[in-house]
Amino acid sequence: MKIHLQKAITIALTFLLFICFGGCSEKEKTPTESPPIIDADVTIDDTPETESEESEPEESEPEETEPPKPAHIGVERITLSKYSLTLLQGSNDMPIVTMHPTTATNKGEIWSSDNTDVATVNSIGKITAVGVGSCVVNVRSADNPNVFAEVKVTVTPYVAPKEPEVTYINGILIANKTYALPSTYNPGVDPVAKAALQNMFDAAKADGLNLFIRSGFRNYATQQRLYNNYVSRDGVAEADRYSARAGHSEHQTGLAFDINKADSSFEGSPEAIWLAANCHKYGFIIRYPAGKESITGYIYEPWHVRYLGIEVATDVYNSGLCLEEYLGITSVYQQ
Repeated sequence: MKIHLQKAITIALTFLLFICFGGCSEKEKTPTESPPIIDADVTIDDTPETESEESEPEESEPEETEPPKPAHIGVERITLSKYSLTLLQGSNDMPIVTMHPTTATNKGEIWSSDNTDVATVNSIGKITAVGVGSCVVNVRSADNPNVFAEVKVTVTPYVAPKEPEVTYINGILIANKTYALPSTYNPGVDPVAKAALQNMFDAAKADGLNLFIRSGFRNYATQQRLYNNYVSRDGVAEADRYSARAGHSEHQTGLAFDINKADSSFEGSPEAIWLAANCHKYGFIIRYPAGKESITGYIYEPWHVRYLGIEVATDVYNSGLCLEEYLGITSVYQQ
């Protein structure tokens, strides 16, 4: 009986708890929200909103403005490298012009001569002597014509240089750096020298050697062409050591000859040794001996012989002197 009572109480309590808590939870429930009412005539645009193009201001390019122009700098004075000139007829010169300040905007030059019969001037200031006399050449600033400088020009008459005369010293025809021959001097090979040369060749041949002419007579024009070629290749200073300027070459006399090889390979050869020891016997000397360059003006040339005649050649040979020393003369270009 007791067991059934406890069981009944348990069931009653359970029922009461169910009613209490179950009812409260239902009351706390929020009512279900009804869906919004949609008007059938209204169109819903569910496309994601984008920013309006009008809402973003357009970037405008900056307006181009011209850079400010630099301030003009005027010419205030003119200086020249020369303010006076003395010119030979037909010659020319050009003074250097400097505009001040050197930062001047316009450095243009305007040249003029007050007597074009005496001297003319071109647009860049080259002054040409025309006739004997004096004049003034003027340069003005193109920027400021009130600014100018003057060159006093004196023109003297041109006198053509005289042709040199043939020079003999102690009966010996001389052609060296001091003494020149006329451009018209054109004797060809001297027949006496040529015969003596042949005798020398025959003597060398009898000694088992072969001598021959490498270079003989050369006229003024030929020498000029050769010398100019050497200058183009080696320059004036070097060419002057081994080649004569036109009019100064012994080859133009018709009395000088280059034997076998006109270069250093001939030095010390049996032919060179024989030539140095025997050429005076036939009237020749080694014209440019070793160690005499400062006196003769030319390097040692064991191949170059000059005809003087047996008596004089032997005397020079025995003296141990070069021809300049023997005659007491110089061999130096004037310019």
